[in-house]
Amino acid sequence: MRSLLIMKGRAWKYTYFLKCGFIILFLASCAFIFLHHHRKFNYKMRTTISPAVSPEPQKHHDFCSIHPRSPQEALEVDYLKDLIAWPETPPVPSPFSLNETSDPAHSTFTILPPRKGQQWRVGDELEVFIKIHDFHGRPKKTGGDVLVARLHNPTLQAGVAGRVVDHHNGSYVAVFSLLWEGSAHVEVTLVHPSEAVTVLHKLTHEQPNRVYFKSLFQSGSITETTTCNVCLNGPQEKLCNYTDLITGDLWFCYKPKKLTCDVRFNHATGGFSQNLKPKEDKLFQSRVNMKVLIPASGPANTPVLPKLKDQPERKSHIVKTAPSGYYYQGVWRALEGTTVRQFNTTMMRQCLKGKVVHLFGDSTIRQWFEYLNSILPDLKEFNLHSPKQTGPFMALDYANNILVTYRCHGPPIRFGNVPVSQLRYIANEIEHVTGGTNTVVVIGIWSHFSTFPVEVYIQRLQGIRKAVVRLLNRAPGTKVIIRTANPKALTLYETLTNSDWYSIQRDKVLRAMFKGVKVHMVDAWEMVLAHHLPHNLHPQPPIVKNMIDVLLSYTCPSKGNFK
Repeated sequence: MRSLLIMKGRAWKYTYFLKCGFIILFLASCAFIFLHHHRKFNYKMRTTISPAVSPEPQKHHDFCSIHPRSPQEALEVDYLKDLIAWPETPPVPSPFSLNETSDPAHSTFTILPPRKGQQWRVGDELEVFIKIHDFHGRPKKTGGDVLVARLHNPTLQAGVAGRVVDHHNGSYVAVFSLLWEGSAHVEVTLVHPSEAVTVLHKLTHEQPNRVYFKSLFQSGSITETTTCNVCLNGPQEKLCNYTDLITGDLWFCYKPKKLTCDVRFNHATGGFSQNLKPKEDKLFQSRVNMKVLIPASGPANTPVLPKLKDQPERKSHIVKTAPSGYYYQGVWRALEGTTVRQFNTTMMRQCLKGKVVHLFGDSTIRQWFEYLNSILPDLKEFNLHSPKQTGPFMALDYANNILVTYRCHGPPIRFGNVPVSQLRYIANEIEHVTGGTNTVVVIGIWSHFSTFPVEVYIQRLQGIRKAVVRLLNRAPGTKVIIRTANPKALTLYETLTNSDWYSIQRDKVLRAMFKGVKVHMVDAWEMVLAHHLPHNLHPQPPIVKNMIDVLLSYTCPSKGNFK
């Protein structure tokens, strides 16, 4: 009996220790799994996020170095930065004086004559020589001025954008395609002197967060507001990290003192820090040296005769690219791709019948939603109780089965008040589009990226391009249309936050990145530049009408596409 009790006691001890062993092993396994996944998560977050935030506060641009996410993307970034590299510009005079800077009033352009005994004819290319002088009338010896040019005929309501070539010595050549018979008037505009470009480049390099944003944090009756941006100077433990886990797009806010990061309520424009040195603002004066016409040294116009049969066209050897289109009788005519037709209300309705049109982007894309909603009488906006500036918006023509939606792109976006729930990245939205022959996706994203390092814009487009490629793979019949940047009216504020110089670079990046992808471009840059109406961030209705005609011509390239 005693031995039986001893055996039972030993068995109980063995069972006890065995159970303890299993418990210890189970806890150890859980700890290992937790640490393993924690390391993987931290590594993923470090590789995606850490480039934007340094552990220690650093000077100026050092805290905002954006690193590519793969070797292939790194190569593309280098290529694109070389593509948009601007000619070297002179330093700002010290002590400051306008006297040695570029002066449009003292500068001139000259129409170069055709060969002896010949005349300009339709199909030829006209060259115009531009010479920049300073305020003393002395010729400049460096390049880097921002110039735009157009050829136009007010009577014919005709116009075409010129292509400007910088010779890096104070002289430039503008090349124009001669596309109509009659008079052709040359117009050359100094957008910015080269010294202003020096300032704009320095601002982006040293003050990439000069446009800042804010978010409201709210829990019960407690509210706090903190600063947010693509780049924030501070240790990670003081930041709320809102980097998108799918696209990898960076976004941070300073942590509120009393609340947690997960009670963020909205996104809004915070403000703008204008940190110019004394008198540098004089480089950005309307009617003095910003968006000012340069006078001609001789005739500013030339007659253009009809093209002769079998006569070879005289082409410039300076540029190899051609304009995308031109205006004639106020109507945009494309020189490549789909023939642009004019759509009245009935034709617009027939083209869009049975289609879904998704508009993604900034306010220049919202303008297209507003235009369609106003011009199509049966398209009725469904009230989503969204703010007028930010959306989202939806309009429906039930009888014709037409759906049009608009959603703004994710931060950075300088809108007044966007609920956090409506902050969506275009790439993520495209992933939820089914696509097909009755789906049109329109993208326009450029204006809100001007003040940030160009790498921020490149990474955003890389994510959008991946999503577009996937959409076209799963639904090849989908129409994807991209709106480019456009010139705009410039004040000092507009220049420091959204100068045409910034837009020119991002426009080049956009076109290069989608080259070879099955998308269509609406060349807003040339459509605004070639038109007689003043430049505006939101082009006037006649220009928008032509843009919509291009959009619909891509959507319904022939009458056979109408339903």
